[in-house]
Amino acid sequence: MLPLLGGGYNPSSLHAEGRAARAALDAAREAVARVLGASPREIVFTGGGSEADVLAVVGAARALAGRGRHVVTTAIEHHAVLHAVDLLERDGWRVTRLPVDARGLVDPAAFAAALTPETTLASVIWANNEIGVVQPVAELARLARARGVLFHTDAVQAAGWLPLSVDALGVDLLSLSGHKFHGPKGVGMLYVRQGTPLEPLIVGGGQEQGLRAGTEDVAGIAGFATALTLAEAERPETAARVAALRDRLEAGILASVPDAVVNGAGAPRLPGCLSVAFADVPSDALLIRLDLEGIAAAAGSACAAGSLEPSHVAAAIGLDEPHRRGVIRFSLGRATGAAEIDDVVLRFPALLASVRGPVTV
Repeated sequence: MLPLLGGGYNPSSLHAEGRAARAALDAAREAVARVLGASPREIVFTGGGSEADVLAVVGAARALAGRGRHVVTTAIEHHAVLHAVDLLERDGWRVTRLPVDARGLVDPAAFAAALTPETTLASVIWANNEIGVVQPVAELARLARARGVLFHTDAVQAAGWLPLSVDALGVDLLSLSGHKFHGPKGVGMLYVRQGTPLEPLIVGGGQEQGLRAGTEDVAGIAGFATALTLAEAERPETAARVAALRDRLEAGILASVPDAVVNGAGAPRLPGCLSVAFADVPSDALLIRLDLEGIAAAAGSACAAGSLEPSHVAAAIGLDEPHRRGVIRFSLGRATGAAEIDDVVLRFPALLASVRGPVTV
């Protein structure tokens, strides 16, 4: 990215510097297309994964409004998709939000049953951002295609862990975000299968095949493409190694905290995600305690106005109230090592005990 950060030339300009920026942009688009098995013209760069999700959902629904105003999604989508369908609903679309089972999986039969002659779009997250559960997207996309329904998947969490062949998945639209595979923040991408109707949300110039106006961030896009290429090259080795570390962490925690619940247990999960629920433990208090000990983790819920609000994913998988408020997510990456895992396993029981309230009988 460094050589491109200094120039700041517009890739739409016709002078030599602009043509050089265009060449860098084209090279990045071709690199991303190779990873996805797509045509470069099917790659639309955005300002992040959330923008890509909203462009896919709202853009496709609006483009097909004359054919039908029904969309299908799930109860465990990223908020970018959930808020996008909320917007459509306020504008008169009918939205079906499919439930998931206790493992966090969508039932393909229920998905097929939800498709009607008015359905124009379905959006199902490939790998959940809170619990890491991987949905049977290829099967769901086949069911949608058989009914003439466009299919979008939020693949933001999947990049670097799962193979990104758009033909193998059979999707029409697919979203990515650069920072999830060690690329720059603020750069995303939407794959748009050739011929897929899509209405732009950001209008102005004709950049990105007329689907996303605004001068492209050439340096960021180059970083996105390079990071994605490296992540895909390293994926087989990294995914296997990190999955083993996740299992080691999971086994260690369960051995010391028998009443802990692993969210998504029994379902395919991303190698780098472990979501665990602890009864009678406020997750925000536990996160603060972990942070003070140099252990970085996240919660499956957000703290707002001094009270803990359980996440929509925890509710969707049916966690009981004591566990729902004590969800902790550990994220492992390519730099995570066995020593770090063993250190967390060793120290975690005492840290948990220091914040755990009285056990509910």
